Amino acid sequence: MHIEPREYLVPDRNQPAPRFSLAASTPQFAVYITRSEEEIREAQQLRHQVFSEEMGAHLSTKQAGIDEDIYDAYCDHLIVRDNATLQVVGTYRILAPHDAKHLGYYSDTEFFTTRLNHLKPNLVEFGRSCVHADYRNGAVIMSLWAGLAQYMLANGYEHVIGCASISMRDGGHQAASLFNRLKDEHLAPADYQVFPRNPLPLNKLHGTLEVEAPPLIKGYLRVGAKICGDPAWDPDFNSADFFMLLSLADINPRYAKHFGIPTQSSKTRVKQAA
Repeated sequence: MHIEPREYLVPDRNQPAPRFSLAASTPQFAVYITRSEEEIREAQQLRHQVFSEEMGAHLSTKQAGIDEDIYDAYCDHLIVRDNATLQVVGTYRILAPHDAKHLGYYSDTEFFTTRLNHLKPNLVEFGRSCVHADYRNGAVIMSLWAGLAQYMLANGYEHVIGCASISMRDGGHQAASLFNRLKDEHLAPADYQVFPRNPLPLNKLHGTLEVEAPPLIKGYLRVGAKICGDPAWDPDFNSADFFMLLSLADINPRYAKHFGIPTQSSKTRVKQAA
């Protein structure tokens, strides 16, 4: 499935165009791509609140209360803002192929991704996903994903990668158990697998616990994403990271319709009508 670009949402990073609104916006939430330094700071404050204050991540930051790294300057930042309170309540950062040429993908720091090289011209990385604690009822994450889908369609990108995390506060036993439970059904084919640079020591952990997948991992799997190999251990974020790959051609038709992504059946109907 090849996606033809509609309209490039961020035509030139050097031009003063700080915000690109998306059709995913609703009366309750504004959903948009921003390049405004002030708005990116708001997103980074939310990230620090979630990752450091809630999850206990050890973040090396230049400014207190801000989660920022060298990749942020090369990313497009997706924001969901509550129209009533004007608070940033959800965010993702997006690293597009032309911007990944500067530093590589963030995922490359955790995984060897050579087997995905053939996808990289049309591959986008989503990262630093977080939703404010008061808004984790599903509406904000659906708004984020709808915005991400529109971004990919608008720019003609066909594949997305990202790291979805599970806490290591219990030493990694839940993460190992979750991987063991999911791998039979959701593991990518061998020629699409990656390899962790710092592997979670699965053979030293209790891998048979009853564990529920975190909402982000569960959501990825519902829309059709695959887990691309053993999880990596990220000591800075005190998490086990699952490398996820989603191709728009493989997306669950139910979600494709919701996000406005053309499926093979819908494209066939269009051709027949023509």
